Amino acid sequence: MINFKRTANVAPGKAVPAMLFAREVAAFIKGKTGLEIKIGTPIGGNPNRIAWFVQYENLAILEDTQAKLMLDQKYMELIAKSADNFIAGSLHDEIWRLP
Repeated sequence: MINFKRTANVAPGKAVPAMLFAREVAAFIKGKTGLEIKIGTPIGGNPNRIAWFVQYENLAILEDTQAKLMLDQKYMELIAKSADNFIAGSLHDEIWRLP
């Protein structure tokens, strides 16, 4: 099992629109892929972050899913229209293998 986590730092004053976007993009991806995406915010550390969590059966499915999303015009438009909600360059991905 593969756990994928993506975090982004929220721009000042953009907490509400950033969370609305987080939910919107999670619903979009679920509609396209059937994957359940969970959204989280930190309890400690920098509180101005949002994270998306999703599990994949294996790395091949993760790679295939991300490749398909990058080619999806509606997904790319959704990402572009929300860019000002986040601090540029703050996106961070982690991929963990679970036994």
